[in-house]
Amino acid sequence: MNIAENLVSTLSGWVWGPPMLTLLVGTGVYLTFLLRGLQFRALPMALRMIFHKEMHGKGDISHFAALMTALAATVGIGNIVGVASAITLGGPGAVFWMWMTGLVGMATKYAEAVLAVKYREEGPHGMRGGPMYYIAKGAGLPWLGTLFAVFTALAAFGIGNMTQANATAKIFESTFGIDTLTTGLVLMVLTALVILGGIRSIGRFTSFLVPFMIVGYVAASLVVLALNASEIPHALGLIFYHAFNPAAAGGGFAGATIAAAIRFGIARGVFSNESGLGSSPIAAAAARTNEPVRQALVSMTQTFIDTLVICTMTALVILTATSWTEGVSAAELTSASMAQTLGQTGTIIVALATALFAYSTLIGWNYYGEKAVEYLFGPKVIRIYRIFFVAAVTVGATTSLEFVWNFSDLMNGMMAIPNLIGLLLLSKVIKAETERYFKG
Repeated sequence: MNIAENLVSTLSGWVWGPPMLTLLVGTGVYLTFLLRGLQFRALPMALRMIFHKEMHGKGDISHFAALMTALAATVGIGNIVGVASAITLGGPGAVFWMWMTGLVGMATKYAEAVLAVKYREEGPHGMRGGPMYYIAKGAGLPWLGTLFAVFTALAAFGIGNMTQANATAKIFESTFGIDTLTTGLVLMVLTALVILGGIRSIGRFTSFLVPFMIVGYVAASLVVLALNASEIPHALGLIFYHAFNPAAAGGGFAGATIAAAIRFGIARGVFSNESGLGSSPIAAAAARTNEPVRQALVSMTQTFIDTLVICTMTALVILTATSWTEGVSAAELTSASMAQTLGQTGTIIVALATALFAYSTLIGWNYYGEKAVEYLFGPKVIRIYRIFFVAAVTVGATTSLEFVWNFSDLMNGMMAIPNLIGLLLLSKVIKAETERYFKG
């Protein structure tokens, strides 16, 4: 087993090395220029479209429900622990590079959704689409689409299931003294109640849960920032200064180079918003619309909300406190920073936010995984997949998951490779669809 763990860890390190991060960000930069900065020009319009209802288009759920399903999977423990990890390893400057990743990632997310809706098809259980379909039908590479589906189905059990359940169980054990098995069983039942009803059930549930948890977390963060308002200019100064200058060691902080700020800022930003991985276009394909660009505009707001709103809140809460300079671990840093202002209430808020973020990720990633196995084996296997997915929740909550984390990272990276190839090969289609919509 140690050989397998070491092999997976090594492969994961290679996959998520500088070439992959360069490819992910580089694709976003290329699409930004190709679309003439669409994510900046059209963001106000896109935010208004979130609540627009199309009653006569093909699809299973509204623009809003599709966005909430994608956000459910995207807004996870990376928004809390991932941001803390970026600051711990890369210093305050890492936040700046997270922002840059989010800004160009909006173009990538837009492009993914355009293709997802354009190349989707109608199946016995509703609309089905995503990178496996646009890679196979649009780029003419069915074998590469199959590989994407395999990696997605496997990644769903890791980063979308067991790691999320484990994080929830651990924080509930440390904060409330609830044993991990109890948390795992409760999560398993709650997950089953939602996912066994399919995408319409998932859409209804995430449309309620996701806005509630995001607004709640942002509101709590704003309270902390209001109480620490005098520290905000200093925190912003640290972010911009150390994006281009090394962060010196001090207190319990080990210091960070510019290279570390760039590396960990980009890596954690990509993990948080998933732009380029190819996961969220699977949800976008279910949207009720006849217009690919309209859903794509809504989809790109996902990256804006995830990285430029939620991650920014976490980063400012951390940098307006002092815990990040005192050697506090990344796993505890957000909690310790919020508790510095709100006391035990802050610890409880972060624990509950972690649980809600992780639970929503379970719901969203189940849908991604079942659409991947449907592509591979047909609709008959969906119910079987759901049963195994639900059972894995308790396993994840009660076991040590270092191997699963590394395996999940590896599968996520392997998802990104065929998806980015598809985006680059179909970039002319993305541009043509965009120009047609805005000229119409």
